[in-house]
Amino acid sequence: MQRSCNLRQLTFIAAALACVALFNPGASAAGLPEVAARQRAEKKSFTDEQIVEGFMKTAFGAEYHLAGRIDRIRKYHKPIRIFAEGAMRADRKAQLAAVIADIGQRVQNLDIAMADRREGANTIVTLVRERDLQKTIIAFYGKERAKDIRSNLDPQCLSGFRKNEGYEIQNSDVILTVDDGDFVFLDCAYEELLQSLGPINDTDSVPWTMFNDDVSMGFFDIYDQYIMNILYDPRIKAGMTVQEVRDVLPQVLPDVRAWVAKVNNLPQ
Repeated sequence: MQRSCNLRQLTFIAAALACVALFNPGASAAGLPEVAARQRAEKKSFTDEQIVEGFMKTAFGAEYHLAGRIDRIRKYHKPIRIFAEGAMRADRKAQLAAVIADIGQRVQNLDIAMADRREGANTIVTLVRERDLQKTIIAFYGKERAKDIRSNLDPQCLSGFRKNEGYEIQNSDVILTVDDGDFVFLDCAYEELLQSLGPINDTDSVPWTMFNDDVSMGFFDIYDQYIMNILYDPRIKAGMTVQEVRDVLPQVLPDVRAWVAKVNNLPQ
């Protein structure tokens, strides 16, 4: 089964562990053997060319293209507030909050946090039982589109967003299943939350990114921290073209490298 999918815009762009210790997301995720093994094997050193390749292949394009142009940068230019609803298991809500806190700590210019109320939230995470996933997809997208999603993508979790004419993301939706185990939940939560922020094009040609359906991480890896920190650098604007991004990357990349090194205790 394909782990995840990310639905692009139509009018709507289609679409930790219990009691996490002091909400230390990295430490809690590392308690899972599947995560710990991947963290030990994680590649942490990349050339500028490798980082740029992954950014370009995920920030432009779309894994599942329904409508609209996909040759522009898409991102939020406002704080992201996330509300969770649905099958509200206490452990899954704690894990989700830990994932969100981890993302916020590791992406320098991203203002992201949980919201106490649905009103005012611009990202809604719907938690569902696995048996109810298809029914939920139908409720979100209708029978015909849900059938197409299932036949083409066979998703285990989904994310999507609405954008305005300037390619600024206005709202996001994420669907996560709660009963497929801790690793699958964390893996899906990281990927779908991150992709709901803009980089919605999965690619099988970059082996270090979670935005590759053949790669399962369960944590916020170094490579994807580079991608997200480039995307949310203030010099990268919604609506920018490939060439416009390439023109500014020489100024952005050194700052991103310094930040990622700092928050991960990497040699600079």
